[in-house]
Amino acid sequence: MTWHVWWLFSGIVLVLCAMPGPNMLLVLNRSAQEGFKRSVAAMLGCASSLLLVLCLSACGLGAALVAAPRVFGVLRVVGAFYLIYLGLKAWWGSFERRQQGGAIPQDTPQPAAGKPALSVWALWRNGFLVGLSNPKFLLFATAFFPQFITPGQPRVPQFVILITTFLALELLCYLAYAAGGVSLARLLVKPALRKAFERISGTIFLGFGAGLLKARF
Repeated sequence: MTWHVWWLFSGIVLVLCAMPGPNMLLVLNRSAQEGFKRSVAAMLGCASSLLLVLCLSACGLGAALVAAPRVFGVLRVVGAFYLIYLGLKAWWGSFERRQQGGAIPQDTPQPAAGKPALSVWALWRNGFLVGLSNPKFLLFATAFFPQFITPGQPRVPQFVILITTFLALELLCYLAYAAGGVSLARLLVKPALRKAFERISGTIFLGFGAGLLKARF
């Protein structure tokens, strides 16, 4: 693999990673509501799922799914319903806070009144499941990554370089979105704005889920 190919791959991936999607929305949401440090667990969960999917793609699972559309369809529906569940959960949380008065005396992100803060494991698991919710990423990786593999050279080292680069750029974008969440958190001390943020986030998750259900690959 030449430097030219690597730079081309990195530029395309950076643009793709910066685009808002379920992973980025989750990181933004967790950073705004749980704080930057705790959102790192969600970032690592998302990154872990991407690492798993990319390794499976390199092993040929993506091509196998193309040949087994029913299996892919089941994965797509399960992922879509998980995103819909997150959207409904966000909406339900906003109604619960309203019933409890919605007071948030601190000037830093806090969990909803009457609810314990999510554990680091729960935040990581949440990120991991969101990262796995869209099986079309596996098909994308199966089609995209081989375009940057130089024929005649060992494939494994090249895949390692590409996957490492992809994850590094993805984590960089997570950090940028998390920083935006920290800035947003200063506004969320107002109950009305916090409720609106939860409902907007929930609606977007519902949209992602509905879009995945309607998609045809």
